[in-house]
Amino acid sequence: MAKISTLVGRVARLACAVALVAATAAAGRAAWPDRTITILVHFAPGGSNDLLGRLIAAELAPVLGQSVVVENRPGANGNIGLAAAARAEPDGYTLVVASGVVVVNPSIGKVAYDPVKDFEPIAYLGYSPNMIVTRPASGITSIADLIARAKANPGKLTFATPGIGSISQLAVEILKIRANVDLLHVPYSGAAPAAQAAIAGTTDIASVAIAGLTGPVESGALKALAQTGSGPWSELPGVPTMAQAGIPDAVVETSQMLLAPAGTPKPIVERLAKEVLAIMQKPDLRERMMKASFAVGAEGPDQLRARIAREVPMWREVIEKAGIKPAN
Repeated sequence: MAKISTLVGRVARLACAVALVAATAAAGRAAWPDRTITILVHFAPGGSNDLLGRLIAAELAPVLGQSVVVENRPGANGNIGLAAAARAEPDGYTLVVASGVVVVNPSIGKVAYDPVKDFEPIAYLGYSPNMIVTRPASGITSIADLIARAKANPGKLTFATPGIGSISQLAVEILKIRANVDLLHVPYSGAAPAAQAAIAGTTDIASVAIAGLTGPVESGALKALAQTGSGPWSELPGVPTMAQAGIPDAVVETSQMLLAPAGTPKPIVERLAKEVLAIMQKPDLRERMMKASFAVGAEGPDQLRARIAREVPMWREVIEKAGIKPAN
């Protein structure tokens, strides 16, 4: 009997120990986050991608009760930072603010991530249109005028963009497809050099994101022929959308979204989505975003997942029709 009692006691103690371990593990899971969260930004400091990462980090830290830091991983048109995020541990401690290149780059060249399979969508953050601009002395007065000149001089009119495969290039490629015209692409190393090429007359037009470039339009150094958003833009009163300029189905917006590595636990994704969507409704944050030429376009995980699934093949088709190849 003594042996049986001893055995029963050992079993009971073992059961208690197992229960304690299970309870501790459960408590650990429930305690997320219990350390610093890192938000990767795949472009250099100073741009809209970086700004949004820092705004989100500053707002998330107090509501989560943990430090949230931003780490810039620029290079290869965003691919270095995106690949790092895709390979990160899916534990809720590494996130990435991704621009629209995440759904574009895989159709241009080989990348180390799959935008559909390797990320867990959290929230769509916002968007910004592009502008098609020219110098006033070019004599090009409208998109219709640009098309007429392009048809009269096929392959001779040039357009500057921030680079091969950029959203800004795709905006013009869609114009070329819709209007059946031929324009010669001249890629630059960023939006500012591309805009300067149009100002100097090095190229006939430029396609650039509006962020930081409304000044040259307001000063008269550049004339905006159209903006590629879905509706009017408050910073560009009187500048027509592509639809208003006579080009249907040509909405092209630079987007920003928050993603986590695939496999991140659903409760963590849901908590992050809830907090981020609440943050995006704050009037002061919306105002700061608009000053950076970004409008809030908050969407949750399911909507963002559908957006990514829809846009990957859409951009692949445009890229294939345009014959865009990666730079050597």
